[in-house]
Amino acid sequence: MNRDHLLSGAFGLLLGFIAGYVLHEVMAARQPPRLVVGQGVAQLAPPSMAIGGDDPSGQSAPQGVGAPPMAEIQRLREQVEKNPDDTDALLLLANLNFDIKSWQRAGELYQRYLKLKPESPDVLTDLGVTLREQGHPREALVQFERAAAMSPTHWQSRFNKVVVLGLDLRDFAAADKVLAELRKLQPDNASINELVTEIERRRNTPAAAPAVK
Repeated sequence: MNRDHLLSGAFGLLLGFIAGYVLHEVMAARQPPRLVVGQGVAQLAPPSMAIGGDDPSGQSAPQGVGAPPMAEIQRLREQVEKNPDDTDALLLLANLNFDIKSWQRAGELYQRYLKLKPESPDVLTDLGVTLREQGHPREALVQFERAAAMSPTHWQSRFNKVVVLGLDLRDFAAADKVLAELRKLQPDNASINELVTEIERRRNTPAAAPAVK
């Protein structure tokens, strides 16, 4: 499964993830089509349901067609408890927590997965996004850099790195260097043009002064 999770540059926020994210085939077989945000991003539950991580608040976990997302989370949670080394269940559970924006829980599960399968640029990138969403942009950069070093063609990690460098940290010189590499990998990607436009806007806008305490 290839999850193209990108940090949206157009508004300087994580509004969704641009490019094709498709749930695992087994998930599609068990559940009805998802509501989508942007291009193919699964929206599994309202943000309020993300507060408790993957705890489905006591809902039962029926299997079969039409099983609700939180029931699927419960099923996967039980599977991981029974077999902590089940990487498929770990990744699906992490992804579902990601989709309901339970960033801390998703990050913990991605880290557990990476201990079992460390050579995964997609998962490293997802882990980086969870760190950025928890307010740790420099830690996120480490994960994006690891993913990029692991795969010379992994453009998603580079895209996210540019967002953090240019929009979060305002390190425009470093962002420009990664952008040059990104353009070579994805010369026709319209999302990169949107990101460049936003970085230029930020570059020409003075940084906000720190609040006086």
